[in-house]
Amino acid sequence: MGRHLPCSIGRGGIRADKREGDGATPVGEHRITGMLYRPDRLPAPQPWAEPIRPGDLWSDASGDPDYNSHVRAPYPASFETLRRADPLYDIVLVTDWNEGGRPNEGSAIFLHQRRRPGYPTEGCVAFARADLIWLAQRVTPGARLIVRR
Repeated sequence: MGRHLPCSIGRGGIRADKREGDGATPVGEHRITGMLYRPDRLPAPQPWAEPIRPGDLWSDASGDPDYNSHVRAPYPASFETLRRADPLYDIVLVTDWNEGGRPNEGSAIFLHQRRRPGYPTEGCVAFARADLIWLAQRVTPGARLIVRR
C-alpha cells in the first residue's frame, strides 16, 4: 500500500524450523485469515472483524485436539488469554500459521500491537498502535504477510 511499517519480531529471530516456545517468528509467506478486536476499547476496524469477549482464549497445548485455535473458558489445557489487561491484543490479525494443527510448531502467530520499539515478541509480528490500526482498517482476508530472514 506504499507505506513501510516498522515492526518487532520474535525474541528467537526468524526461523524455518519454528517450535512451540522458541520465541521465533516463522519464515515464509503467511495469509491473514481473521481479525479480532476489543470492542470495549475501540470500534471494529473492519466489518469482518470479530469481537474478543471475556473468556476468549487461544490453545497453546500441543497434542490437544484444539491446539492452536480459538477456544473458550473454561478450557482444561494450556492457553493464552485473548482479552488481556494490557493493549497488546486490542487488535489481532490471525495468520494461517494457526491453521491445520501443526503440533509443536508454535501457536498464536499473530500481528498485534508492540510493547515498545525494539521489544521482541514471543513469535508474532508487532506494530506501533497507530500503524496497526492503519493496517487493520485496510487489510483484507487472504492478504500476504511475507517473513524473510
